[in-house]
Amino acid sequence: MHELAVTESILEIALRHGGEAGAQRITDLHLVIGELSTIIDESVQFYWDIVSEGTPAAGATLHFRRVPAQLTCQTCGHSYSPRQSLPCPACGSEDIAITAGEEFNLEAIDVEQYPVGSRSVTQNDRPTTTDPLTH
Repeated sequence: MHELAVTESILEIALRHGGEAGAQRITDLHLVIGELSTIIDESVQFYWDIVSEGTPAAGATLHFRRVPAQLTCQTCGHSYSPRQSLPCPACGSEDIAITAGEEFNLEAIDVEQYPVGSRSVTQNDRPTTTDPLTH
């Protein structure tokens, strides 16, 4: 159920950055989600369709990019996937740190702008944000 709050946060960030870019409509949002995150893509999409209704982001396509988990041994510095083993496969140490896979952020927003006196055009460069999303 925490996906509702997360999705509302995504919408707030998208509307703020879209407004700053002069967007008439937000067409696409690119989300980066770590493999270890508890966020479920389908739930975010479900809530997105509800919370974005009636806003410039209504109907925007959500793109989900999953980042694989990565661990680093604090003893020997070896980096590895936790699928191999939880203790370090190089030295056996259990003193490890998660170095990737917990990410959750809005990487980019695609917008449409309507210049005065012309039909709609798609903005080629995407406004980006590094606003972390809370969950």
